[in-house]
Amino acid sequence: MTTHQKLEEITSLMTYLNKDYPTETRAFSNFMQKAEGGPALDKRMKDLINVALEAGASRDEVMSAGFMAVLMHGGPALMYLTPIRQALDEFVVPWGGAARPAV
Repeated sequence: MTTHQKLEEITSLMTYLNKDYPTETRAFSNFMQKAEGGPALDKRMKDLINVALEAGASRDEVMSAGFMAVLMHGGPALMYLTPIRQALDEFVVPWGGAARPAV
């Protein structure tokens, strides 16, 4: 399954949850907004942590953030670089290039 397909799957799930479980979905969304809204990190840093490609991060910046996670969480975290690499391959120009949103 490609990253595009996963995003479509998530969008479909969220549509379903918003319709059939609005209270729970709204509570989760509120939690996410509070967690992302803390003052300790600026927006660019939060976007990098969330691998938000629209932030304009280069491929190297995103991978560096991934390696910091590996440093902090040990060898098992290295496996999370696989989906990061897949997303970068699908959504970002070659090494060193700036991120671009999918069309």
